[in-house]
Amino acid sequence: MTEFVDVVIVGAGISGISAAWHLQKECPTKKYVILERRDDLGGTWDLFKYPGIRSDSDMFTLGFRFKPWRSTQWIADGPAIKNYIREAAVENGIDKHIRYGQRVVGADWSDEDNRWTVTIEHAGERSTIQCGFMMACSGYYDYDEGYTPDFPGIENFGGTVVHPQQWPEDLDYAGKKVVVIGSGATAVTLLPALVDTGVGHVTMLQRTATYIGVLPGISPVAPKSNKWLPPGPANLVNRWYAIGVSAAQYRLARRFPKNFRKALLTMAKRQLPEGYDVERSFGPDYAPWDQRVCLAPDGDLFRSIRSGKADVVTDRIDHVTKTGIQLASGAHLDADIIVTATGLKLQLFGGATISRNGETVDPGQRLAYRALMLEGLPNAAFTFGYVNASWTLKADLVSQYVCRLLNYMDENGYNTVEPVSPGADVERLPFTDMSSGYFTRAIDILPKRGSKGPWQIKHNYFRDINVLRRTPIADPELRFGRHRARVPA
Repeated sequence: MTEFVDVVIVGAGISGISAAWHLQKECPTKKYVILERRDDLGGTWDLFKYPGIRSDSDMFTLGFRFKPWRSTQWIADGPAIKNYIREAAVENGIDKHIRYGQRVVGADWSDEDNRWTVTIEHAGERSTIQCGFMMACSGYYDYDEGYTPDFPGIENFGGTVVHPQQWPEDLDYAGKKVVVIGSGATAVTLLPALVDTGVGHVTMLQRTATYIGVLPGISPVAPKSNKWLPPGPANLVNRWYAIGVSAAQYRLARRFPKNFRKALLTMAKRQLPEGYDVERSFGPDYAPWDQRVCLAPDGDLFRSIRSGKADVVTDRIDHVTKTGIQLASGAHLDADIIVTATGLKLQLFGGATISRNGETVDPGQRLAYRALMLEGLPNAAFTFGYVNASWTLKADLVSQYVCRLLNYMDENGYNTVEPVSPGADVERLPFTDMSSGYFTRAIDILPKRGSKGPWQIKHNYFRDINVLRRTPIADPELRFGRHRARVPA
C-alpha cells in the first residue's frame, strides 16, 4: 500500500525546518516527513558556493525564533548559516524526518480519496506518498538554473563564463580580470569577496544604478545584551531591535523617498574617493524599495572601490567580444572571466505539477489567501517570505498559522479546508509591486493578490503577527468539510 502521513513538507531549507519544528511543538500527534531533492539540508545555503556568499538580511531575524542567533554579527556567511540550520534540525530531531534525494515532480489532490498523492523521483525511479496536508517549503526559484539574458556574441568569448548559481569550486580567478554583470545582492557580495581573495581587477557592470545601504558588521546592541542578560531575554532584545530597525527604515523609505535617497547617497559619498560619480553608480531613477536595497556590511563594497582593485560601470552591453564586453557607450571592458549575476528564475512548488482530480492547477491564475494558500486548492499551504524583511520572519508565521489551522480542523471534526473564490468583488492584482527583474519576469506564474480582505498581501510583519497568530481561523473565505474518504487514512 502507498505510505500515508498526516503532513508532507517539501524542502529542507529554512522554511521546511521551521514548519517541522512548529508541527512537533503545536501538533505533536501529526506524523510528517520532509522531502528534500538535494543530498543535504539548507536549501539556498547548500546550493550557492560563490565567494563571499552571505545573507542579505540580519541574522537575528533570518535566524529562527526558536533558536537564538548567539553571535554579535549582523550578517553571516553561507557556511555559518547552513551550520546553524543543521544545528536547529539535529537539536530538535527534525533531521530524522528528512528524506534526501527525493524530488517532488507532481502532487494531485483527490476529492474522492480526500488526500494528496505526491509523486517523487529518486535515483531515476518514481514512487508516491500520500498525505492529508501538504506544505510547499521549496522556496521561489529554480534550483537547476539561474536567469541569464541572451548576450550577443557570448559564444565568441575566449575566457570563462559562469553563473553564481553554478559556481565551479575549482575556478581560478587569482590575478585575473573579472567582469560581474548585475547589480543585485549577489553582485554586491561578489565584488568585495573577489577583491579580498586575490582577483586582479573586478568590475561590476550594471544596466542601471543600485541603492546600497551600509550596515555595521556587529550589532549595536548584541555585545551588551549578550553580556549582561540571560540567553532568552538577550535574544528578545537582539531580535526585536533588528526587527524595529528594519521596519523603521522601510517605512521611512516609503514615506519620505527623497530624504531616504539623499541619506543613502550621502552615506556612499563619504566612503568613496573624492570626485566619484555617486549619482551614476548608486542613484537609480526609482524610489528606494521599489526594488530591494542591497547591503554592504561595514561598507565593504565601497572599501573595495577605494582600493583601486574594483570599480562600478553603469552602461549597456552592445555585444561580447573574444576578450571582453563591448559597451553601448563605445568603451570596452577587458575580461578573463565573465560572471552573469543576472538573477534568478522564479519557480513555485519546486517545479512540481500541482493538480486537483487530475486537472492541472495554474498558481498564476489563483488568488493567494493570506499569502499562504491558493483559492480552490484544498489542504495545502506555501511559504513565500517578505520582500522587505527576512524570509524567516514570514516562514515562522506561516508555520504557526498552519498549525493553528490543523488544530482547529481536528477540534471541529473537519478534514478539508480550501479558500473559496471571492468573485468579482475582489480585484486581482500582481503578487507584488516590486519592480525587480526577477519579479517582473515571473508575473504570470506568481499567484495573484486581491484588492481587499484576506486576499491582500501587505509584506508587513507587525500586521501579520496579529493576523496569522491571533485572528480566528473561522473565516467566510474558507470552506471546511467533513468529507468521508473512499480510502480510510
